[in-house]
Amino acid sequence: MSRATPILNRLEKAGTHAEDAVLLIILVGMILLAGAQILLRNVFDFSLFWGDEMLRLMVLWLTVAGGLAASRTSKHISIEILDRFLPTRVHLAARSLIELFTASVCALFSWHSAIFVMGSYEFGDTLMKSTPAWMLQIILPIGFGLMAYRHLVLATRRLLELTRREHQC
Repeated sequence: MSRATPILNRLEKAGTHAEDAVLLIILVGMILLAGAQILLRNVFDFSLFWGDEMLRLMVLWLTVAGGLAASRTSKHISIEILDRFLPTRVHLAARSLIELFTASVCALFSWHSAIFVMGSYEFGDTLMKSTPAWMLQIILPIGFGLMAYRHLVLATRRLLELTRREHQC
């Protein structure tokens, strides 16, 4: 174990806590805002003009943050039909290729969502009457970029484990 490993473990743990905190804040905020909208509409015949649009944006943020959190432990949706039939080395190689493919797709999504957000910035799009849209859409390239990075790290770990197993044989 290198000297950098404890530092990296602490950074990973801090990142995990930050992701979980963001998820919790968004979810609690959504519940409170939706509850307030229902109460205001049914009791006072009034609603926040920005409430429904904010809830839609919060769903977007929650979805991307949830996908990022699911990708940290490979808890995302996957089809593992052949996993139990493949030998360990072949399984590790296949998982590495899948992680590399997933990283590539996430990087592609990040790239194109960055182009989308830049276009939104250039055209001066706004949401909720006056908020620059790009500020609320920035979660897309950042989230998918982080997912691409995470899957690249997972692929690298699996490849290193595969090479260690080959050297042990």
